[in-house]
Amino acid sequence: MRPVRRPDRMLPWAVGLLAGVLALGPALGRGYVLRYDMVFVPEPSLTTVLRGADGFPRAIPSDAVVAALSALVPGDVVQAAALLCVFTVGGAGAARLLSRPVGGAGHAASAAAGVAYVWNPFVAERLLLGQWAMLLGYAGLPWVVGAVVRLGSTGGVAGFAGLLRALIPAAVGGFSSVVLTALTAGPVALFPRARAAGAGGGSPRSPRAGAPEAGEGGEPPETSDPPVADGRSGKSVPSWVAGGPRGRVAVTGLLLLALLLVSLPWLLPSLASGAGTDPAGVAAFAARPDTPFGAVGSLFLLGGVWNSGAVPAGYGEPVTATLRLALCLVALAGWVWWLRRDRPGFGFGLSVAAGAGFGIALLGTTEPGRAVLAWLVGLWPGFGPLRDGQLYVAPLALVQALGFGAAVRWVARGGRPGRFEAGGDTASRGSAGVRGRSAWWLGVTVFAVFLPLMVLPGLVWGAGGRLVPVDYPREWLRARDAVAADDRPGAVLVLPWSAYRGLDWSGEPVVVLDPATKLFDRRTLWNDDLRVGVPDGGTVVVAGEDARAREVARALETDPATGLPDTGDPEDLAGLLGGLGVRYVMVSAPIDNEFLLRAPGVSAVVEGPGMSLFRVNDQHVKADKGRGTGLEVTGGLVTVGAIVWSVARSGSSLVLQRSGFRARPGARKEIPK
Repeated sequence: MRPVRRPDRMLPWAVGLLAGVLALGPALGRGYVLRYDMVFVPEPSLTTVLRGADGFPRAIPSDAVVAALSALVPGDVVQAAALLCVFTVGGAGAARLLSRPVGGAGHAASAAAGVAYVWNPFVAERLLLGQWAMLLGYAGLPWVVGAVVRLGSTGGVAGFAGLLRALIPAAVGGFSSVVLTALTAGPVALFPRARAAGAGGGSPRSPRAGAPEAGEGGEPPETSDPPVADGRSGKSVPSWVAGGPRGRVAVTGLLLLALLLVSLPWLLPSLASGAGTDPAGVAAFAARPDTPFGAVGSLFLLGGVWNSGAVPAGYGEPVTATLRLALCLVALAGWVWWLRRDRPGFGFGLSVAAGAGFGIALLGTTEPGRAVLAWLVGLWPGFGPLRDGQLYVAPLALVQALGFGAAVRWVARGGRPGRFEAGGDTASRGSAGVRGRSAWWLGVTVFAVFLPLMVLPGLVWGAGGRLVPVDYPREWLRARDAVAADDRPGAVLVLPWSAYRGLDWSGEPVVVLDPATKLFDRRTLWNDDLRVGVPDGGTVVVAGEDARAREVARALETDPATGLPDTGDPEDLAGLLGGLGVRYVMVSAPIDNEFLLRAPGVSAVVEGPGMSLFRVNDQHVKADKGRGTGLEVTGGLVTVGAIVWSVARSGSSLVLQRSGFRARPGARKEIPK
C-alpha cells in the first residue's frame, strides 16, 4: 500500500482555498457584507435565536451557529470564514471524490473537479442572493456521497459516524441544505453499483496493455486516503452490507436517520409553528432564463435563478454563454467516459439524482408544471421547497464537476498514457520529443483546469465588487445597546413595514434584509411578505409565514407610501403598540412625517440620519417575558450530541476524515426582472 504524501492530501484543500480567495476578494476584509438574505450583525444573541419566531424556523441552525461563534470572535470574521468554507470545503470534497491516480494527471483532474464545483453559475447566483447557509450545505454534498458509499461498503458504527460527520455542513445550512442532501445522497444509497472484487477504485476491466498509470494495473490506488471505502482492503463487512435489497434498505434507513438527527433544530419547532406556504411563490420563484438558451438551457448551464439581480456580470452574453455550454457538454462527455471506464460506486445513483433534480427544476418553467406545484403546496406546506426550481440543479453541478475533472484527466494523459507523471519517464529516457510533447500537454492541462474561471469572470474578486464589506453606523450600535440594557419585556417593531430595502450606508445600492431584524436581543416583528417582480412587469406578493406579523400588519394599517403606521390619531398609537406587546420601534429609514415624533407615550431613544429608535412608555406595554418552547433547545442538543459522538468515535472531523474519491421606505425586496 502506498502511503499518501502530504502534498497529495493538501492539494484539494489548497484548490478550494485559492478559488475562495479569488471569488471573495474584498469580502474577506473587515466589515460586514450585506446582500439580500446575507445579513450578519455584531454580537448576535444566541438566546433570541433559540427562542425562535412564529414562522417556519429555516434560519435557526445557521443563526445559532453564527451567534455561538460570534461570542468567541467578531461577527465579521465569522462571516468571512463561513463564506470561505463554502469554497474550501466544496472544492476539496469534489476534488477528493474524483477517483484519482497519483501523479500529474491525477492531480490535474482533482484540481479541475474542485474548481468546477465551486466556480459555476449556481454558486455565483446563490452567493449574490446571499444564501450562504444553503451553499454551505451544497459544499458538503461530495462528502455525503462519499460517506454513503463508505457506509454501504463497510457498514457498522464507524460508517454511520462518518456519515454524521459529513452532514455537518447540511446541519448548519438548515432546511434547504438537508433537502438538497436527501435528493443527492438518497439515490446513491438506493442504487449502489457493485465493483468487481479486487478492482480497487478503477474499472473491473483490465487496463489497456502498455498504458499503466499510477494506481492502475494490478495495483490498487492509494488507500490511506481513499475517495470511498469499498471493501478493497479485504476487510470483512457486515452481512447486511453485502449488497442486495436488504443492504440498500439498511443504508437508506441509516441515511434517513442521520438526516433526521441533523434536522431536529428546525424540524421540531416547525411542527408546532403552524406556518403555511403561499402557492403564489410557485410563479415567483420559478427558474428564469438568464442565457440566450432559454430556461432549459440556462438550467443545464447551472444558471436560471429567479432573481435577475443575482446574475453575475457578463454571464448571459452570447459569447460567454456559448463557451459555458461547450464546457458543460465536455463535462457530461467526461462523466460518461469515467462511468464506463472506472465505474465509481456512486455513479449511477448520482446520475439519477442529477436527472431528478433537473426534472424538478423544469417543473416551474411550464404552465402545467406550475399548476402541479401550486396544487402540491396548497395540499401540504412541506412541498414549499419545490417552488425554488433552480435550487435542484445542485446534483447536476456535482456531476458536471466530476465529469470535467475526468475530461481533464483524459487530456492530461492524451500525449502518451502514463508519460505525464511529473516528468519522471521523460527524464530517464532523455527524449526531447517526448519532453516537448509532455510540456505541451502540461500547458493544455493547466489551461483546462482554469477554464471554469475564464468562462465565468463575473465571480472574480467579490463578484466584480458586488460583495464589499461595510461597517454598521454608530447609531445602530447605540440602538442595540439601549435595547439590551432594558430588562422590561416587549418586542421590537421594525419599520418601515417592508423588511427588504436599500440602505445608504450598505455599499452598492442593493436590496437587503433589514439588519434590524437580527440586531436585537429580543423578539423582532417585521413584515415577512415577499414582493417579487415577474417578467411581464407585474409583482407577485408571497404571503409571509409569521402569524404574529400578520396580526401586527392588520392592526397598524401602514401607509403604503411610507411604510409607517397610519392609525389616524397619534394619541392612539402608544396604546396600539403596547397592546401588541411592542416595547421599541426601530425605524431604519429617514422618517418622512412627524407621526411617531408627535405620538404621546412614545419617546425617542436614539436618532440618526438614517434610523431612529423609539420606546413605548411602560404603562402601555402589555407583554410577558419571551419564553422559548424548548423544542429548539431540545433539537439542538440532540443534533450537537450526535455530531460530537460521531467526531469522538473516530477522533476525526469533516476536515480530517477520509473523503470521497439607496434607501427609501417600502422599497421592493427584489430587483425586477
